[in-house]
Amino acid sequence: MLSFVLQKGSEVYAYNSNGGVLWSKTGTLLGYTSDTVTMQIGNTTYVFGERGQILHMK
Repeated sequence: MLSFVLQKGSEVYAYNSNGGVLWSKTGTLLGYTSDTVTMQIGNTTYVFGERGQILHMK
């Protein structure tokens, strides 16, 4: 489960409930829920799962 997600410069960091980094990616954070992170990378919008896997892209 994602606890919180932060944008630091061009990097997006996803954290667990203990404050540990689950994953990070370069792009622009658009939003997140407890299960997904939506990011813009280039001209493409990605939805990532809690493990950083791509769930959807458009």
